Amino acid sequence: MSRIVSVGISEFKIASAPTILMTYGLGSCVGIALHDPVALTGGLAHTLLPAPVRGMDSMVKSAKFTCWAVDLMVEELIKCGCVAERLVAKLAGGATMFEPQHRTTHSGIGERNVTAAKEALERRGIPLVASDTGDDYGRSLEFNTVTGVITVRALQRPIKRM
Repeated sequence: MSRIVSVGISEFKIASAPTILMTYGLGSCVGIALHDPVALTGGLAHTLLPAPVRGMDSMVKSAKFTCWAVDLMVEELIKCGCVAERLVAKLAGGATMFEPQHRTTHSGIGERNVTAAKEALERRGIPLVASDTGDDYGRSLEFNTVTGVITVRALQRPIKRM
């Protein structure tokens, strides 16, 4: 039987099999899952913003920012016995939650979060093997550390497994 671990906004968690990592309410936020299929260990981050704004560069790195979440998870996964070269990634979220005519100064955060995640993965050489991003609806996801499968749920949408 798998244990279930919830990942909150601006957090990441690392877990070994058999564990289900879950996060809820991904609107413009991005869920980043990293998995080592040999170690059966993975990490899930629920990032809020693409990067800190000027003047915040010296703050402590946290999973609040998409640009840092991948590095933070990789460091912890390696401590847990994972091999960086075996890691694969999956993304979900990054939606545009408002119609274009109603956008505010926060418009484009979802798209910028997805871009920041892809850039961070590329810097680390981690392949992105699946994603369910963009569009105009929120998502919740479950990440199975045994299989590496991400289950994405959204209101009035079919369940996606990737």
